[in-house]
Amino acid sequence: MTAVDLGTRMGRAETSVLSLETSEREHRIRLSSLEKAADALDCDVVYALVPRRPLEQMVHDRARQVAATRLDLVGHSMLLEDQQVEPGARADQLEDETRALIDAPDLWRAD
Repeated sequence: MTAVDLGTRMGRAETSVLSLETSEREHRIRLSSLEKAADALDCDVVYALVPRRPLEQMVHDRARQVAATRLDLVGHSMLLEDQQVEPGARADQLEDETRALIDAPDLWRAD
């Protein structure tokens, strides 16, 4: 469809449509403008955030990160008291803490 034709459908001038296309290309288009163009094309705008990796993996990785931070803090205190945990036991603790944090409501709270 030409810019003239789309402009006619939108009730706008060709230059307005060309400006709309430029703003879209430069990632500065307004959703309201995009919706007007979509209406003129008998379309719907679908606005979505698409994860770069599976959500389950994102949650697990975050839980593991939080668990490791917590265990490091405790581990430091234990080291000062000469009560450090064996490396194999720490790995088990990390997995247990990770599983416990998967559904924690504060999992995504900033550190």
